[in-house]
Amino acid sequence: MSNHQKKQIAILGSTGSIGTQALQVIEEHQDLYEVYCLTANNRVQLLAQQAHQFHPAAVVIANEQRYDELKALMEDLPNVKVYAGARALDEIVEAEPIDMVLTAMVGFAGLSPTIHAIKAHKAIALANKETLVVAGELICRLAIENRAAILPVDSEHSAIFQSLVGEDQNPIDKILLTASGGPFRLKSIDELASVTKADALRHPTWDMGAKITIDSASMMNKGFEVIEAKWLFGVDAKQIQVLVHPQSIVHSAVQFQDGSVKAQLGVPDMRLPIQYAFSYPQRLPLSGERLDLFRAQHLDFFEPDLKKFRCLQMAYEAIARGGNMPCIVNAANEIVNRAFLEDRCGFLQMADIIAETMQRATFISAPTYDDYVLTDTEARHIAAALLNTP
Repeated sequence: MSNHQKKQIAILGSTGSIGTQALQVIEEHQDLYEVYCLTANNRVQLLAQQAHQFHPAAVVIANEQRYDELKALMEDLPNVKVYAGARALDEIVEAEPIDMVLTAMVGFAGLSPTIHAIKAHKAIALANKETLVVAGELICRLAIENRAAILPVDSEHSAIFQSLVGEDQNPIDKILLTASGGPFRLKSIDELASVTKADALRHPTWDMGAKITIDSASMMNKGFEVIEAKWLFGVDAKQIQVLVHPQSIVHSAVQFQDGSVKAQLGVPDMRLPIQYAFSYPQRLPLSGERLDLFRAQHLDFFEPDLKKFRCLQMAYEAIARGGNMPCIVNAANEIVNRAFLEDRCGFLQMADIIAETMQRATFISAPTYDDYVLTDTEARHIAAALLNTP
């Protein structure tokens, strides 16, 4: 920890769902944590508001066109440095006082700053799924080389991590990764053909940003989490079983070679995994609702329907292929997810376009960082062209 006594935290994506909840955690434990830096992509007003409340050393707006607007809103805070652009994101995470970087940006854009933070030996509280989905092999290698801890913030990966604490080198037999099933769990394929973004955005148990909510509805989110779990916990994808668990109380579990299963349970509250990543190995008090097992009368578990939710199946296929295939899937998914939110693509069409992009994009079995950047661009172009093909 730096000589400030308080842990200095940089939050990439402070205006999103995870970022705002992370700030609630910091507010509750002001004696332990301090915000060093806040970043956002476009939401200038909220970013400025957060800066006025938390007085970070710096703020960064990724979209350079919003710089003047942000600068004007920050005039009365002369001690807070204001930066803009992707390069500023890469540079700010290297700042000497930072102890931990919470990567809560959405999408491929989170990869580069995460790599810079790891190379600067910062602990990573990882909430950006795409980092490990796109470049799991590279990230894991860099984390080992730079002795940078990666602490998962996703509720499921945090649950697996919590179930493994104290197990040291005990081999994992199986990871049981839970999924709420999203809003369309009970719909038939015929019904899925006509669902709208409004239907998809009504998630039954979690309050998340629009992109992740759509990914949850298509179960691509769960596919990404399978890929993440493979890298985070060093298991084969075949050892990761997805369980649809509508109550979202068991956040995930681990089965060991003696048959014993350890799970982490709780109410759906993202502040808990965020705070655990900040405070590990300690558990700190956290305000909020408590799990009442008398009220949670029953817990259901179902197998996912891979015919209906092809995105989950394609994620497994992408891991099996390896190389840059998960990067291709991620890029195509970012394009179709946005198109669905803008009413330019049907719900089932998303999977069709991702599958076709997997066929057409250039496959590289041992990609470098530059390959990932080129793959991301190529796959986006292919998916966008397919969207516009009648």
